[in-house]
Amino acid sequence: MTRHFDPHKLQFYITMPAPCPYLEDQWERKIFTALDPLDGPHLNNYLTQSGFRRSQNVIYRPACETCKACRSLRVCAQDFALGKSFKRVLARNKDITREIVENYATQEQYALLSKYLNSRHHGGGMSDIDFEQYEMMVEDCASITEIFEYRDQNGKLLACCITDTLQDGLSMVYSFFDIALTRRSLGSFMILDHLKLCQYSGFEFLYLGYWVENSQKMQYKSRYKPYEI
Repeated sequence: MTRHFDPHKLQFYITMPAPCPYLEDQWERKIFTALDPLDGPHLNNYLTQSGFRRSQNVIYRPACETCKACRSLRVCAQDFALGKSFKRVLARNKDITREIVENYATQEQYALLSKYLNSRHHGGGMSDIDFEQYEMMVEDCASITEIFEYRDQNGKLLACCITDTLQDGLSMVYSFFDIALTRRSLGSFMILDHLKLCQYSGFEFLYLGYWVENSQKMQYKSRYKPYEI
């Protein structure tokens, strides 16, 4: 028997103001609610389609008082077509294999994540994450979640993505990769691989999270066209 939730009875909370990580001189606030173990997958569907984003068992969206720059972006997967630059990315990574595994944390994944955070996000909110915190990030989620592992021909783990399956598509919750392999463009490759899987599975959208038009960090997301805001 399927349990149906009433979105009008959800309890939402709001965070205190904090410096915005994307735009200077701006302050961010978020509205959020918890994902119940029973209703989590249904609520994750309903709110992600409404512009929310999941983090562990919390789902949130910006509620900033003076700025509305953060907007949710999803790629129209069935209409996406490869351009020349994306074809080159796929060609450079034709030796990579993808395996979709259950959302259980491993030391191998954690080692890759630690190197990624220390290089790309040193001093950020996640830079000092320990293995137990990574376990919670991966396993403590009331959603339909799997881990996409990408390996080379020798079986070495090069990249990972924590991915939710929704009714209308896939949501890339968090991805990380070997930052030493810059020529491979592993971040782009994972998005292209998710789009390929969406097309094969008949999913309408690939959810890439929030996009900020004037943030250099976010510009890569708008390369995947057509997309919806």
